[in-house]
Amino acid sequence: MALILFNKPFGVQCQFSSHASRPTLADFIARPNVYPAGRLDAESEGLMLLTDDGRLQHAISHPTKKQPKTYVAQVEGIPDAATLDRLRRPLDLGDFTTLPCDARRIAEPEWLWPRTPPIRHRAEQPTSWLAITLSEGKNRQVRRMTAAVGLPTLRLVRTAIGGFSLESHPVLPGEWREVSETELLL
Repeated sequence: MALILFNKPFGVQCQFSSHASRPTLADFIARPNVYPAGRLDAESEGLMLLTDDGRLQHAISHPTKKQPKTYVAQVEGIPDAATLDRLRRPLDLGDFTTLPCDARRIAEPEWLWPRTPPIRHRAEQPTSWLAITLSEGKNRQVRRMTAAVGLPTLRLVRTAIGGFSLESHPVLPGEWREVSETELLL
């Protein structure tokens, strides 16, 4: 059984088959028979887990397993306490209502790499950083949540899935490493 930690760069499509205009996982991971346990949209960066074990893939990605996923988001604007409270509570996004989550304002993580291409900078529009931990993972959920409370996401990085994080298991963008059996048992 293999478990791979991959730091997906901005603009990479979460698939191994070729894509007409974007790089894919195959451009970074030359390992046969591994598959993503969950996805990130092309505009999002950060931690992905891949495995060759169907049961492990299910345990990581299936919604009933509720593996917490943590994201850091650079947003346009500065949230007040009421806005953060709205993010934490169930939020009606039209086609579904989110589960409660943890959302807090943070400083820009010191360990975070610069994004290529860089985020657009507008001097008249302040930005801030949020850490959001979900127990679900619907399509573009964090982006939709921040937009719903008036804080459009400029940059989104998944930093942790379950017990694995980019802070404690550093992997640079575009790189991957296999998790040892010892790490799996922890």
